[in-house]
Amino acid sequence: MISSVRHMGIVVRDLERSLAFYTGTLGFQVQARDRETGPFISRLVGISDVDVEWVKMTAPGGGMVELLQYHSHPDRTPVEPAPSNKVANGHLALTVNDLDALYASLKAQNLPTQGAPQTAPHGKVKVLYAHDPDGVILELVEELSPPDLAD
Repeated sequence: MISSVRHMGIVVRDLERSLAFYTGTLGFQVQARDRETGPFISRLVGISDVDVEWVKMTAPGGGMVELLQYHSHPDRTPVEPAPSNKVANGHLALTVNDLDALYASLKAQNLPTQGAPQTAPHGKVKVLYAHDPDGVILELVEELSPPDLAD
């Protein structure tokens, strides 16, 4: 049985670009950064002779996200934002303070969104689905009333 959620890992194409987005646009804070090679990490990820660089970041209110760039085995597949119903495609839900300002920032960076922020029918949250620079779905939520974990 689990005792907690440790972090969410996201493979990115350009670690510096993604790091700038997650720290600059979203406000994550870097906690650790490293580059790993050798038998342990190769066995762990199932890729021979792997060279992977990672950054672990925390959100101001808690929660950790890890960005990983595989230098030795880069995925050169063109990045297209996947639809939200694609099997095995997840999303990262983040609580934000000013969704309208964040939406304007995302649009200024030409990052895809699913329209403008919307207020949920119950009126407790404003929500936006958007994509990070590598197409990862972000569910951005601004609480308009006290939080309810079902939202």
